[in-house]
Amino acid sequence: MKAILGGGCFWCLEAAYQMIRGVKRVTPGYAGGTTKDPSYEAVCGGKTGHAEVVMIEFDEAQIRYEDILDVFWAVHDPTTLNQQGADVGTQYRSIIFYTDDRQKATAEASRDAAQKLWDKPIVTEIQPLEASEISAPPHPVRSVKYFTAETQLRTLYWCI
Repeated sequence: MKAILGGGCFWCLEAAYQMIRGVKRVTPGYAGGTTKDPSYEAVCGGKTGHAEVVMIEFDEAQIRYEDILDVFWAVHDPTTLNQQGADVGTQYRSIIFYTDDRQKATAEASRDAAQKLWDKPIVTEIQPLEASEISAPPHPVRSVKYFTAETQLRTLYWCI
């Protein structure tokens, strides 16, 4: 199963989920934008509508989608709009992309339960997205995969 989540810098989320039993792969990328083939600079400039996300592939026999979401609420602040710590911009927004009705209902219930833990309102978006299969890019190259609303997969490369 897969979960696609955005909660600030994708490498921060990637690091958190890589340490969890049952998570098979975590791939950073972009989702939710309207621009095809955006440049890294365009995404960082907030002009494409994309959010930095991670696609988490996990074994449901070892960890449930609900548990993936519990970690999500714990590792970022879902009450800050378009910001996580020093990272500011729409690409850093808190967002859950669902791939079916079950994930949507689970995400909404999880958000409602998490709200009880926060004094301020949760601003996390919950939106549909059908994701393509991808493989994790090697970090030394800083290759970033991203998803478009049309479920196409592109790769951006830049120097370290």
